[in-house]
Amino acid sequence: MQEMNQMLTGKVKGRRFIIAGGGTGGHIFPAIAIANALKKNAPQSVFLFVGATGKMEMEKVPQAGYEIKGLTIAGFNRSSLIKNISLPFKLLKSFFQVSSILKSFRPDAVIGVGGYSSFPVLRYAQSKGIPTFIHEANSFAGKSNMLLGKNATRIFTAIDGMEKFFPPEKISISGNPVRNAIAHSQVQKEDALRYFGLQKGKKTVLTVGGSLGAKSINEAIGKQLDLLLQKGIQLIWQTGTSYKSEAERLCKGHDGIYVNDFITEMPNAYAAADFVISRSGAMAVSELCIVGKPVIFVPYPYAAEDHQTVNAQKLVNNHAAMLIEDKEALNKLVPALLALTQNSSLQESLSYHISQMAIYDADQRIAEEILAYLN
Repeated sequence: MQEMNQMLTGKVKGRRFIIAGGGTGGHIFPAIAIANALKKNAPQSVFLFVGATGKMEMEKVPQAGYEIKGLTIAGFNRSSLIKNISLPFKLLKSFFQVSSILKSFRPDAVIGVGGYSSFPVLRYAQSKGIPTFIHEANSFAGKSNMLLGKNATRIFTAIDGMEKFFPPEKISISGNPVRNAIAHSQVQKEDALRYFGLQKGKKTVLTVGGSLGAKSINEAIGKQLDLLLQKGIQLIWQTGTSYKSEAERLCKGHDGIYVNDFITEMPNAYAAADFVISRSGAMAVSELCIVGKPVIFVPYPYAAEDHQTVNAQKLVNNHAAMLIEDKEALNKLVPALLALTQNSSLQESLSYHISQMAIYDADQRIAEEILAYLN
């Protein structure tokens, strides 16, 4: 009977998984989503995350209910070369730490999600013949993932056209795993507006620049805040820590604005918004495809290989989003937003095309393919 129940529910026997990587939410949240999907399909599975000591995964992963071990490792510092002197020693030490972790845990497979902590874990696993799986979230692959891809068992990518980075026969186009609370949100717009203290019937703009905020977006909004309010626009403004006090000063005495350095309830923010201004990190793009609202992207220009511009341009080429360059945001962002709010046909077109690019079940696709290989 138990075997029959497993067949009916699609469950398979449990395995032991190490999931390595982190550094940013764009790596951590997909990693957790993949673990959750594997656990759903194989409930007896055991998981161990490996990240970098002192990085946000050391907090976020335990909050999600998983064990994590930290490596003494750091990435290459492009702004200060002298800070890289200790990098070879840290990398060497991390390999000793990884050796101990893998010998103790004995994983059936290792999954890498990007971030410099994933490299020594997957490299060591590959040297021992342990199956390794990679998830590449961006449209421009990270250097660690490119090096690891040659010996990976399978490489899951967010989009097509990644053959220039990885062996074509190893690529599986899965999309990016999005947090379940966003992918399957049931939040109603009226409830979301109430959550932020905003009114029904007014055009609402959500502006986000990642967890640290975005200087160009913040300054553009701050410069023309009065104009936005005069046009009857409400604002949900995630500023990041460095601009929060200035934003609060600018907003003092005005209604119709919610300001915070970080928005934890993103399903509410997406539900309340009619329009979104955002950076174009891989996970932001994937979430916004699911949300299906008109978006103006302002890519962070200093991202590695300018991958945020590549991410955004993919949508622009499909008539699914607008793009304003970071250097032009101060003068062009708000005028572009105001023009968009008055153009209903453009709104409908952007919403339709971005929704067509949404992938809701990337985590399930990845989990099923990994388990099929192992079983």
